[in-house]
Amino acid sequence: MDSQFEYSERHGIAIPCLDSDWNELSLVHRTAILAKWEMIRGSIPDQIMRFEAKIRIRQQQLFEEDDFAESCRINGDIADLASRINDLNIWFRTQQDLEDNSKMHVG
Repeated sequence: MDSQFEYSERHGIAIPCLDSDWNELSLVHRTAILAKWEMIRGSIPDQIMRFEAKIRIRQQQLFEEDDFAESCRINGDIADLASRINDLNIWFRTQQDLEDNSKMHVG
């Protein structure tokens, strides 16, 4: 089961990483994958809040920074964190049912 998910350092959660087509998996296996995904999916809002807190810290640092090069680096960090939040929002909205194979990613 754990081979169906791969931990993403970038996102701070395990993401689906199926090595076969969704419809090729048994109903029992698909049910187990969906149950695990729902547990992971439930943690996404907390992970988003952690990234938002980091953004607020970096924004304060940006506000206080006088060095242009350092400001650019901080701004890049903020953009990266915002990108992670966007990715997590997409993963959070990803729905899968036992019959539909169009939405779960195949690795």
